Amino acid sequence: MTTLTTETTTTAKAETTTDKAPRSKKKLLVVAVVLLVALGAAYQFLLRGGPTEPQPGEVLVLEPIQLNLQGGHYLRLGLALQLTADAHELDGSKALDAAIALLSGRSVDELAATGERTELKESLQEQLHEAYHGDVMEVYFTEFVTQ
Repeated sequence: MTTLTTETTTTAKAETTTDKAPRSKKKLLVVAVVLLVALGAAYQFLLRGGPTEPQPGEVLVLEPIQLNLQGGHYLRLGLALQLTADAHELDGSKALDAAIALLSGRSVDELAATGERTELKESLQEQLHEAYHGDVMEVYFTEFVTQ
């Protein structure tokens, strides 16, 4: 009778070991796949330099506009927008609106100062970068005539 009990216990242990083997192989396979994905992501971001800078695309040239300045003077302003390569079709309405808000009402002397013009251009560029969600890389003044 003792032999039968020992035999039954040994058979039960063998069946339990057989059931656990496929489960542990599946867990090992899942861990291996997760590890490979993590290594691939680490290679992509760390070894290849991470996300790249946007590449320049086409230049959107806007029709020149005239803005009123202080003292009855005016500014004829032409703009061109350097778009990113993956930029969607853009219209220039946001750019013109931002330029009008930024530049109108200023004095001719203020706009004639080279340093001030550069600061205004950088400010306009930042506004357009936000307004167009990063699709505008650079802003160019194609016309800047005061009278």
